[in-house]
Amino acid sequence: MDRPSPSLSQFVLKMHSRCDLACDHCYVYEHADTSWRGRPKVVSEETLARTADRIAEHARAHRLPAVHVVLHGGEPLLAGPDRLRRAAEELSRALNGVSALDLRIHTNGVLLNERFCDLFAELGIKVGVSLDGDKASNDRHRRYADGRSSHPQVLRAVELLNRPDYRRLFAGLLCTIDVLNDPVAVYDALVALDPPRIDFLLPHATWDVPPPRPDGAPTPYADWLDVVFRRWDAAGRPIPVRIFDSVLRTLRGESSLTESLGLAPADLVVIETDGTFEQADSLKTAYDAAPATGMDVFADTLDDVLRHPGMLARQQGLQQLNGQCRTCSVVNSCGGGLYAHRYRTGSGFDNPSVFCPDLMELITNIRDRETSLSVSAADRAGPVDSDELDELASGFGSAETVERLAAAQLDLNWDLLAAVSERAPRADRTAANAWQLLVDLDATVPEALDTVVAHPYTRPWALRILEGRAPETIVSGLAEIAAAGAMRTRRGDTVVVPVRGGLLRLPSLGSVIIPGEEPLAEVTADPEGFTVRSAGRTMRIGWDEGVDGLTPHWQPVRIVEQPGWSVALEDTDPLRDSHQWPVSERLSSGEAKLWAEDLAEAWSLIQRKLPGYAPGVAAGVRVLTPLHAPDGSDVSAASKEAFGAVAAARPATSDLLALLIIHEVQHVKLGAVLDSFDLLEPVGDRRLHYAPWRDDPRPLDGLLHGTYAHIAVTDFWRVQRLSAQGQAARKAEARFARWREQTVSAVQVVAGSGLLTPLGERFVAGMVRTVEKWSAEDVSATALAEARSSAERHRADWETRNPAYATYRRPRPASKLTGMTAID
Repeated sequence: MDRPSPSLSQFVLKMHSRCDLACDHCYVYEHADTSWRGRPKVVSEETLARTADRIAEHARAHRLPAVHVVLHGGEPLLAGPDRLRRAAEELSRALNGVSALDLRIHTNGVLLNERFCDLFAELGIKVGVSLDGDKASNDRHRRYADGRSSHPQVLRAVELLNRPDYRRLFAGLLCTIDVLNDPVAVYDALVALDPPRIDFLLPHATWDVPPPRPDGAPTPYADWLDVVFRRWDAAGRPIPVRIFDSVLRTLRGESSLTESLGLAPADLVVIETDGTFEQADSLKTAYDAAPATGMDVFADTLDDVLRHPGMLARQQGLQQLNGQCRTCSVVNSCGGGLYAHRYRTGSGFDNPSVFCPDLMELITNIRDRETSLSVSAADRAGPVDSDELDELASGFGSAETVERLAAAQLDLNWDLLAAVSERAPRADRTAANAWQLLVDLDATVPEALDTVVAHPYTRPWALRILEGRAPETIVSGLAEIAAAGAMRTRRGDTVVVPVRGGLLRLPSLGSVIIPGEEPLAEVTADPEGFTVRSAGRTMRIGWDEGVDGLTPHWQPVRIVEQPGWSVALEDTDPLRDSHQWPVSERLSSGEAKLWAEDLAEAWSLIQRKLPGYAPGVAAGVRVLTPLHAPDGSDVSAASKEAFGAVAAARPATSDLLALLIIHEVQHVKLGAVLDSFDLLEPVGDRRLHYAPWRDDPRPLDGLLHGTYAHIAVTDFWRVQRLSAQGQAARKAEARFARWREQTVSAVQVVAGSGLLTPLGERFVAGMVRTVEKWSAEDVSATALAEARSSAERHRADWETRNPAYATYRRPRPASKLTGMTAID
């Protein structure tokens, strides 16, 4: 159970060693290293084949679930379409059946055209583009050798990537900071291009050649980024910004998204055009030949490269930092900064970053701002107000409104957790210690603990105990929550946790397989990883072990990060069986990759075509639990007891996944509303009703839930019919026609039930207004006929199955539904 040997999962493959621009801040051509002069301009086919084999050899030996390859330069597009195709084909060949391949290219964009984009679409290559902002900012450094601007060509490249056929290829924009540029102008120019991500980079510098600090300002880079952060934050953080997201993640105890922050060991190597292995390109700024390893793809393996002293030095996490950094209050977020930025002649890399004051200021400012926002959010947490309830009644709801619902749900979880603790055996030391740690964590690091308590499957566990169904899990559940909370702080607490049938459950983080039948395990987390001790054996697991882990006993929750939405693929929690369909077993890395790709496309569709539901998805769905549908049908579910979770079997298309998500998020929102407000009179009504989307009779609250969800279903097909073509458009129109009229029919039953409270009447009236807007939209006679025929067939089948309830047919229109009639 020892920690596995380090491995490499990220590879920069140089396709061309020259560039068509002459950027004066380029680390390849304008800094200390001059090795590019002696290398071939274009990588050879032999080198590509050998590189692919070396990567596959390493991936197979280390059982890597995925490898990430960036085609780079110089300018990689200078290699031409044929050579780029050959690179992709060789990598795909070698890695087939070994690891999933995430293939990208980073370009200055000036040569990007439709031929390249068609090639990248065929081969699945995502494209990142370098751009320093508006024209004035970009032209400060990114020019041709004759001084001409590159800005117009780059804008054309981004416009091309934003076309519908190519948008899925767009990986984001990379911007190198110059503090002489206006930060607002730079940020606004980049955001206006609608990239999926922005990456701000500090300019490369060392203690020998420090970065410019105009007018002697102590922290000009932090000040520049602080202006951008505030503008980004005020706009609702509309686009992921890697440096900000990395700081925020590390402050929460999660991993960084960039090598320039955090304590994760280096897992990247560069392959030059001649096949030589080099360390990170950024080291070219330190001294001539600084990245060199003396090894190449023809004579050496990647494990040989890992044994190079320079690579070993960057595998040691906190221990590889100098004393000043190791004792710093923000070291978990800063991680000493980019390795190259620590260099000084005489002491090598045993120094803080040359940007140390800026990193300290930036991280501290973000931390303090987040703390202030958390206090503010806590002050206003509680049930939504009347205006926000009207938003939700319409079927939609802003991010702030759904976040208020989430805050109220978190309070409910805390109340349930406290009630469970009262039932814990008083003499049980494990339970007592766990509760005491929970109290301490809540007082000192509440954000970390709230993340665990808000885990969707906390409440189902608590309710089972309070209902007397699982009293034996009180101690294990309390200890699991305490351990997961402590792990998120990484401050060194040791927690004893009962093991569930060979599985150590760490809610919101993952599960660890414990060999044998040991009843207890000890868990201790620090900035580099965590340790599990059980029956005299010790298991060390690093935070850097990747989304699928490098050891078979560690099953971390995979996080799918999308612009504006982060969702966990929860296939590890043994308590996730809160839905009416069986849950899927642990996904393979290939299955997880397919889920991630479909989620990316579904989220893009929701943002573009159904933006009214996007805030609810982003704020209300934190977990997606894969289901297993034995017959291959499209099934999905949401449980009122598991706020924040949506469960689904992966459908055939990403469009259908988008439909399932917006359908289920309606249930998530309405379930939270019903926890805070009485919309129905508590009179014990036992009548059951026809629901046009179900084969069984439904109680009134179930009909209300289904009707609210079918607002989204109707809207989906309404939008699809306008964007689809041919047979797909006709099919979408018929479905819109059917669900529009069937939703009207169902909402009439709810409105006319006589069992709505005054607040319930107001809420249902809001639902009516939304559906009513669609009643005037034209639908062809063919679509109407098909919709009515489909509805009648369903009704007839339902009455055959449920003859006792056939008397409830043909509901009369409610007076509130002006201009609308039921299907008759």
